[in-house]
Amino acid sequence: MTHHSRLSTFVLDCRVDDLAPHVAFWSQALGKRVQSADEDGDGKYARLCTERDEPILLLQKVGHDSRIHLDIEADDVDAEASRLEALGAKRIEKIHTWWVMEAPSGHRFCVVRMQRTPPGPHLNAWD
Repeated sequence: MTHHSRLSTFVLDCRVDDLAPHVAFWSQALGKRVQSADEDGDGKYARLCTERDEPILLLQKVGHDSRIHLDIEADDVDAEASRLEALGAKRIEKIHTWWVMEAPSGHRFCVVRMQRTPPGPHLNAWD
């Protein structure tokens, strides 16, 4: 059965006590307005405004060292995780509805549900 995926989000993982000044920095640095200073109401996520043909820019408050990771959105998260495993990735942890994965290079990334409806350009189809 065919499933679809594409690059969805660049996530700036921030090991900080207060995300707000970092949201302000990245908003100004990238010239992107703040879409949501508190995406889920828990102070852990903020989103900058991007166009439909750009990846989402999300800031996330984390407990590990600051870094950037990417999210791949898919209409079938498990099928996409399996496809990536066949390419050499490893499943690290299932969180809510998404998988934290590790590429053969050691980079962590996530496979998440579709983030935009309709999914927009650059969608890949996989058998």
